[in-house]
Amino acid sequence: MGRAEERRARQRSARRAAPGRRTSSAAVGTGSSGIRRLFTWKKILGTFLGLCLLGIGGFVVLYLVVDVPQGNAAARQESNVYKYSNGSVMARVGEVNRESVDLSKVPKPVQRTFVAAENKTFYHDSGIDLKGTLRGVVNTLTGKGTQGGSTITQQYVKNYYLNQDQTVTRKLKEMVISLKVDRQMSKDAILAGYINTSYYGRNAYGIQAAAQAYYRKDADRLTVGEGAYLAALLQAPSQYDWAAAGPVGKKLVQARWNYVLDNMVKQGWLGASERQGMKFPVPKDPKGTPGEEGQKGYLVRLANQQLEKRLMDEQGMTATQAESAVVDRGWTITLNIDPRKQKVLERSVKAQLTSRLDPKQRSVDADVQAGAASVDPKTGKVVALYGGQDYFKHYVNNATRRDYQPASTFKPLIFASALEGSAQTQDGRPINANTVYDGTSGRQVLDHGAPVGFHPPNEDQHDYGHITVQQAMNQSVNSVFAQMGVDVGMDRVMSTAGRLGMDTKGMQAVPAQTLGSMGASPLEMAGIYATLDNHGRKVTPGVVAKAVLKNRVVTMPDPIGGQVISRNTADTVTSVLTGVVDDGTARDSVARNPARNGQEVAGKTGTSDEDRSAWFTGYTPDLVTSVGLFGEGAKPPHAQVSLRGTAGGGRVNGGTFPAEVWAAYTFGVTDQAAFDLQTTQGAAVQPTPTPTPTPSATPSTSPSPSPSDSGPTTSPSPSGTPSGTPSGTPSETLSPTPTRSLPTRRPTGGVSDNPLNPQDQGQP
Repeated sequence: MGRAEERRARQRSARRAAPGRRTSSAAVGTGSSGIRRLFTWKKILGTFLGLCLLGIGGFVVLYLVVDVPQGNAAARQESNVYKYSNGSVMARVGEVNRESVDLSKVPKPVQRTFVAAENKTFYHDSGIDLKGTLRGVVNTLTGKGTQGGSTITQQYVKNYYLNQDQTVTRKLKEMVISLKVDRQMSKDAILAGYINTSYYGRNAYGIQAAAQAYYRKDADRLTVGEGAYLAALLQAPSQYDWAAAGPVGKKLVQARWNYVLDNMVKQGWLGASERQGMKFPVPKDPKGTPGEEGQKGYLVRLANQQLEKRLMDEQGMTATQAESAVVDRGWTITLNIDPRKQKVLERSVKAQLTSRLDPKQRSVDADVQAGAASVDPKTGKVVALYGGQDYFKHYVNNATRRDYQPASTFKPLIFASALEGSAQTQDGRPINANTVYDGTSGRQVLDHGAPVGFHPPNEDQHDYGHITVQQAMNQSVNSVFAQMGVDVGMDRVMSTAGRLGMDTKGMQAVPAQTLGSMGASPLEMAGIYATLDNHGRKVTPGVVAKAVLKNRVVTMPDPIGGQVISRNTADTVTSVLTGVVDDGTARDSVARNPARNGQEVAGKTGTSDEDRSAWFTGYTPDLVTSVGLFGEGAKPPHAQVSLRGTAGGGRVNGGTFPAEVWAAYTFGVTDQAAFDLQTTQGAAVQPTPTPTPTPSATPSTSPSPSPSDSGPTTSPSPSGTPSGTPSGTPSETLSPTPTRSLPTRRPTGGVSDNPLNPQDQGQP
């Protein structure tokens, strides 16, 4: 017997001796071989190739079936109809501003700016970006929205032959038609079609209309820099319109403009030295279109923007696609604007402000811009809005612009953050309406004994000595709220501001923000205060009630969201803010208005550095309105300027024109209602006691003619007032003696010591 036979004999013997093992091995072998037989590399490869052939075959069929349709871009333009909340027509907008020009009328360098901006391989590609198109199809199928990447040919096809719908069918048609168009038309013809059918904003379709709208010249006179701006616009026409863009939008469009020109240098279409010497060509101010005169243009623009945002969120459209799908497409858009309230607001601004301005006599009067937004806190509806004196004269909507500081109207958000987080002063005392701080002007803000390098002055350098949070809110004492912000933690303060509705993206959480040094709009502040008025439930103001396009109805999101701060916090802030009206910086303009007739009111004034902006944001139980006054140079570059001397007066603060406009409007449209507050703190639930003068805080007896919104008209002596501690210590000799003539609610809990503002002693 050979060795091989002996080895096989031993193996047979071993298998007979271990039958269980043999069975197990056989089972495993059978299973493994079964899986291997099911998933062989040949079958996997065959399946993959089969799917590829099926896809290719389907595309071939699609290519044969889909023809290039007749272009109908101009025919698809229809007027949009905008209605008030009662159904009456407010405006009809949509006369198409389009004038096609031959490509030979557009300078070659200007033509190339569009290629550099959108599709650098345009002159060499087959008309489609296969990778980008497939990515778009997959994203549409998976609900992830859309992404950029379309070629100029695809965008032209979408503009001229198809529409902006985000469907797989439309995307596949776009790809097929683009391939056919690229074979049937020259690149110059495609480029001409693209620049003549694109929407540039300002109701301008095509490069000729855009050249006139932005630079008041024909397309054949455009410079390379101007062409680069128009090319940059196509990414986001509304956001990048220089006249309406905020600081962020202007930075973005300048970055896009630089991107376009840098690409031209890389492609060899523009010399590096010529590029180096180019300056951004600021466009001219726009002109309105028929139907947009007065306040209508501001309302139309805001309605379009909110509908566009809804389409972007709901269908994954880009900003350009959404704008193209909304402007002049035949929508019937019903707004939440109440025509009666709108008329009263416009009339109030005229009576209290614009009728008193005389630019011929006073140059500062030409620099005054006003904006206001009024919101129903229970529904979130924007019921009235004032964007400026006339949309034809001032394109920027003052109600939505965010380039001016809200100043002291930010202080309630600091207090709300303190209450919401149960914050304490750095010496361990809970922060509430009765907490006493050191109100010394210019006092160094401390973080556990360490200076933070911030020591803001109070208005007119007034020193207050020991002062409660209620007093500090009434008189808008900067030094108190700067210290409170550090006590709470600026990260927490900005987080609370964000939850309440402030756009805090990109904002630094630094002590300087306690003075409201960020940008905000009247509409934004109205939404924040509406959330307070709505007991802490989030209010996102909505101007569009519904939008209908033929048989398609777009439902807008509910303006009322969930609870973002507790009801007790919101109601306590409201209670404290009633003191600003009855005992503080808004008293002369609001509390003493004869039309008030006992109506309960809460609110806050604000005035920014150098009087460049002045605010009053106030509310009754059923209406929140924010009024802003902005100093904007009447001549380009429209820089921010001081409002001092407006209407022949002196300083302008939130307690003057803004509060006067607010009161005239609010008391003209609201019914009597009482706040339903769940709190035991603040001016609304307790009378305000008078402090007994002490050596550390002796009130002056010489009142100033009018209250300031960042400081009182009289000031306590600072002598003996500590300034080296994070917050002051309560005076032990305060004697509670009610003196307020308009307490809005009887106490619902224990009355604690709450010193009356020294300003009110001896005054009516």
